[in-house]
Formats: sequence, C-alpha cells, structure tokens
Amino acid sequence: MSFAELGLHPLVLKALEAFEYTTATPVQAAAIPPALQGRDILATAETGTGKTAAFMLPSLTRVAELPRLGVAAPRVLVLAPTRELAKQVTDAARKYARFMKLNIVDVVGGMPYRDQLRLLSRPVDVIVATPGRLIDHVSRRRIDLDAVEVLILDEADRMLDMGFLDDVETIAKCCPPTRQTLLFTATLDRRMAGLASNLLRNPERVAVETEATSINVEQRLHHADDLDHKRKMLQHFATQPEVGKAIIFAATKRDADSLAEELADAGHAAAALHGDMDQGKRNRTLQRLRTGQIRLLVATDVAARGIDVRDITHVINFDLPRSAEDYVHRIGRTGRAGASGIAISFAGRADRETLFRIERYTNATLAVHVIPGLEPQRPFHAGGGRPAGRNNSSRHNGPKPWQRNHGDKPAGHQGPRGPRADHARSEHGPARSERPDHGRRDSHGAGKPPARAKAW
Repeated sequence: MSFAELGLHPLVLKALEAFEYTTATPVQAAAIPPALQGRDILATAETGTGKTAAFMLPSLTRVAELPRLGVAAPRVLVLAPTRELAKQVTDAARKYARFMKLNIVDVVGGMPYRDQLRLLSRPVDVIVATPGRLIDHVSRRRIDLDAVEVLILDEADRMLDMGFLDDVETIAKCCPPTRQTLLFTATLDRRMAGLASNLLRNPERVAVETEATSINVEQRLHHADDLDHKRKMLQHFATQPEVGKAIIFAATKRDADSLAEELADAGHAAAALHGDMDQGKRNRTLQRLRTGQIRLLVATDVAARGIDVRDITHVINFDLPRSAEDYVHRIGRTGRAGASGIAISFAGRADRETLFRIERYTNATLAVHVIPGLEPQRPFHAGGGRPAGRNNSSRHNGPKPWQRNHGDKPAGHQGPRGPRADHARSEHGPARSERPDHGRRDSHGAGKPPARAKAW
C-alpha cells in the first residue's frame, strides 16, 4: 500500500516523497488507518519493521494544524526506554515534519539541564523523552502535559524491563484522559497486557512479524567449557576477515569494559557501550562505530537497545541473554535493510535452561558449530531426557520471525538436556545505575481536553 492511499496530511506526504518513501511496510499499513481515526493502538512489532513511522506519521497528521499553546506544552509525547532510541525517534520525527512548522525536542537523561531548559524555553509541539528525566521536568513544572493529544510508548516492554512501570503510569496520569494512546512492544506478556488494559481504550490490535529478517540471520551455537574458552573463541572470531562490524553482548557493564579492553590490547578496534557512560561518550562511541573507526562494540542489553547501524555483519552473544525476547532483540542488530547477518552464541552447561527457552521461543534449534583447535572438552549434556521443571517455561503460540539458516558444516546437535542449572554469569536485569535517568515522581491531575485538529 502506498502512503498516498493512507490519508496522511499533504505536508507529511511531501516529506515522504522528498525522501523517496512511497510504500508502507506491513506495520505501517496496519497501524496508520486506525490511528488516523483516533483509535488507540496496541501493536507488537520487532525493531526494523518501520514502527517509528507507524506511530509518528499519523500523530503528525493529527496535530498538523493545531495551534501552539505556550512554552513546553506538547501535543505529541513519545516515551522511549533509552537515550539512543529517543534520539532516533527525534531524528525521524524531524524528517517526517520537514515541511511543517513544528518544534520537536528530545528530553533525556545524560543531557545537560542547561541545554534542555533552553530547548524548553520555546513553544514545543513534540517531545520525545525517557521517563525519568521527563518526570523530573514535569515535577518542577517545566513541562505541561495537559494538552497532550497523542501519548506514544515505544518499546514499552523494554521500559517495563528497566523498571519504568511506575514512571510510565505516572506520566499517563499527567496527560488528559481524552488523549489517544499508541503502545508499541516487541512482546506481549502478562505485564504488558496489564499495562495496556490500564492505558488503552478499546485498542486496535496490530501484530506484524518480520519474516524477511528471519531469512537473513544465520544463527550458530558454540559450546563453551568455561570463561577462558569463551575468551579464546571470541579472540578467534575477532581475527576473522569475514567479521566486519560486530556487536558483542556481555552480561554486565564490568564484563563489557573488560572484554573491550582485552580486544583492544590484542590490536582490534574495540570499545565498550553501557549505561554508566555519559551521553556524550555514548554518542561518540556510536558515531565511531558507524564511521568504521570501531569494528567491535562490546555492549550490555540496555545500552544496545535502539542501536541502528546498518552494516553490522555479526552479533556475538558472549553471554546468553536473561530472556528469549532479549535474544531476538540482540540478533536483530544484524541482517538489517535486506543484508545478511550471522548471530553467534556461546553457551556453557550452566546455560542449558536459557538455551532451551530461546529455542522454544524462536521455534528453531540453533546449529552447533566447532572451531578447529578450540573444540569443547567437556560434555555439554549430562544424561538424557528433557530438563526438569518445564511446566512454567515461557510459552509462545505460533512460529516466530527468527528462523535458522544452516551454516557451513555444523556439527551434530542435540536439544538442551539435563537438570536445571543456574547461569554462571548472568545479569538479572540492569542495575539502578544502568537506567538512563531517574527523576522525582509527581502526579498531576488530568488537564482540560485540548482543542482538536481542523481538517486541512
């Protein structure tokens, strides 16, 4: 379906034409029409499906001809879990509003207050914010949410994982009850369903899977004896010419720093990315990755969420993620924009339970590969039979978008077996310092219903 058929504002269409965007992606074609009708939206879509345009294009259309109400009184409010994702959404919104006289700003942790106060001293139409810093400004009455027409939650599942549930609910209470709410999430579990039932009114359900991406990502598994074995395998892949740019996922910030330092000492262009870094350093690190000054980026899940670098050839899970959903987000960093990619995971015996959940969630068995000279010396499986305690395993109905491609000469593979074992080196959610920002909470009453946009 073309954008011209969706009923978007003429100035929005003009911007899309200027950037040669003509055809809507499945999630855009499904979400934009009901959003233009004023319906609340509950959408599940992975990164890379075009979800930013799916919520931003109808929102800009809705507020295209509304008058500004004063200093920092936005009509559209977007909440994002991380600073990097907030910046991406801000850049996209400015691109789509290229021919509209709208002031679009981002309000995130790590940015100097002086700079933010300068941006908020002028009338604002769209604010893209991380929850903690937004609450800080709202509680100090620097931002007025009484006139919000559209509240958007981008990657809402990640905001819940990062402990922002209370912040999100507080912000929603500060917005008018007559607002339109668009909620986008990669997963829809019980917690997310509860949040949706609290914030959405009779929402339109949109569910899109990225089948094209699944074809482009080859998933490989390497059994690891111990931490030293993992390090040797990582050094092996770092020297391979086919590994162009790679993101290496570590369980903790300390591990990310340590691995990046080891790779740099071995002569590789490597750097770490995690939540303890200030915003300026994070931005410089990502820019160096985009320009090729950095080839190997060692990151934690929180820091890497929202990274959009098109030419990532490999994702290496030095540590398996704590959830199957995070695994899908990780490997989605490669194989983007039609390119092919490879996802490599290291797993020890202590990771068998985690591996089982990943394979069950993705509906695929990871092909086992062996590096000549670095073969595992310890058996990965202990005894036969299915691991105990499966009754409470995470459930998923239907096939997932990530399907395995067969690699070259994979070794024989058995499914996860043996008794339940704890992950030897795991990170059970981000530490408090990993959160992008923190702010004081304040609950405001709902404001007066704002004026509605006139037909153009």
